[in-house]
Amino acid sequence: MKKSFLLSVVLLTLCPAAFACTNFIVGKKASADGSVICTYNADDYGMFQGLCHFPAAHHAKGTMRKVYDWDTNKYHGEILEAEETYNVIGNINEWQLTIGETTFGGREEMVDTTGILDYGSLIYIALQRSKTAREAIGVMTTLVEQYGYNSEGETFTICDPNEAWIMEMMGAPQPATQKAGKGKTAKGRTVWVALRIPDDMICGHANQSRISRFNMKDKSGDVLFSKNVVSYARQMGWFSGKDEEFSFCNTYAFPDFSGRRICDARVWSFFRRYADGMDRYLPWAEGHDNEAEPLPLWVRPNRKLTVADVETAMRDHYEGTPFSLDQDMGGGIWQMPYRPTPLYFTVDGKKYFNERPTSTQQTGFSYVSQMRSWLPREVGGVLWFGNDDGNMVPYTPVYCCATSSPRPYNTPGADAVTFSMDNAFWVQNWVSNMVYPRYSLLFPELQQKRDSLDRSYFIGQKEVEDRALLLNGEARVRFLTDYTAQKANEMLDVWRQLAFHLIVKYNDMTVKPEQDGRFELTPEGLGAKVKRPGYPLPFARELIRQTGEKFELK
Repeated sequence: MKKSFLLSVVLLTLCPAAFACTNFIVGKKASADGSVICTYNADDYGMFQGLCHFPAAHHAKGTMRKVYDWDTNKYHGEILEAEETYNVIGNINEWQLTIGETTFGGREEMVDTTGILDYGSLIYIALQRSKTAREAIGVMTTLVEQYGYNSEGETFTICDPNEAWIMEMMGAPQPATQKAGKGKTAKGRTVWVALRIPDDMICGHANQSRISRFNMKDKSGDVLFSKNVVSYARQMGWFSGKDEEFSFCNTYAFPDFSGRRICDARVWSFFRRYADGMDRYLPWAEGHDNEAEPLPLWVRPNRKLTVADVETAMRDHYEGTPFSLDQDMGGGIWQMPYRPTPLYFTVDGKKYFNERPTSTQQTGFSYVSQMRSWLPREVGGVLWFGNDDGNMVPYTPVYCCATSSPRPYNTPGADAVTFSMDNAFWVQNWVSNMVYPRYSLLFPELQQKRDSLDRSYFIGQKEVEDRALLLNGEARVRFLTDYTAQKANEMLDVWRQLAFHLIVKYNDMTVKPEQDGRFELTPEGLGAKVKRPGYPLPFARELIRQTGEKFELK
């Protein structure tokens, strides 16, 4: 147990958090089977990430826990450890509680450099200490009040099998003087608000604060907030209206062009895919019109969504919208729906930007969490997990009770600068980086493998879970842990074979012909004559438009 715990801690430090992520949320009455569903694309630049694991444990009273920053591994300090902690695999725990995040930043002066808890550590500590979403909100807000919160503004997705919540949090450090505003000093080390998402709605957030006005007189228990959420803004001189006029996002993280076009547009695209009437919010997503109608925090879908539907949304490149990435030469010869980073660039003194879709090459891991209240918790919680850009990988099933991280997601010796054929992150990135620049040519083969695996998981899910339901206690946990590892290993083997196949078939921008899954040979046993596909017609036309008669044969 001690060795397993130490390995889990090491792996967690190798899973740095992301500054540009996407979360989608589906209430239990908005899903096809009654599941609560939530997602997370953990997007960062050049970072190695895996599937984190913390085993359940008991700790002696008074034990202290060291806190290391999830992004930087910098030591922040110690907090009192809970006497009992729960099993956590990835971002789901043994009670099916799932927590994700996106960073929105907000006012820089609200970062509390004296705090111990960063947002990533806060997520995993809450998962280890909480059974429900409400309990997690209580744990998280209590901890930051006691120990301080040192990250920028954060939006958290907090879901269990019965409830889906969105919570936004920022530090509230006291200024050196009280000249910034008038009135009494607001008490509290953080400002935050948490709203329960209606069961029949879908929600999303993507690096822009999403909570605006909220009912401060709510008696249902579905609206929670810090006592200082308004008074701190008054103290700082940022708000002077009536309490009921207070908007969290407008005050602490105003949605400027970047917040709308680069961030909220991803949520708009998710809403548009599954809800009616979303074109009215296109001006908001475009980001230029300061008078545009704001995007709603949640909407009712026009049909009930499956896990497969939500996986599709995580693979979105703005297809069929004005932001689509297949309309210009930025995609290169083979119409790649990805763009190089950084998002902003300068040409001849003028500033420009790239579209930023949900599916992006810098994703370190992606998941779709399925939480089901009617099943035993070991069976009900499934983290459908991919160790790269969700568009480029299948989502393998990881059951919430799993007591170890599969070797492909937790590979000894593999790290950010060490490639391993046994590691999912590296093998999947190897394949992805072959496909990106020759997207329209190679992606259909990857898509076929991806979708075939995804379908096999869904088809086999009922049989596997029926078998698990016949078992009890540790036998059920072992069975689902083994199944989780089996699917990860099988996926990795398929992806290695896909890598070999792609490099052989598409070597030197040609295509080796196949028949019945085998490369064709000449009667003499040599490789058959290759095909040379040349330019796709849209690119060829653009090339001629730009070059005129330069390459014309006369």
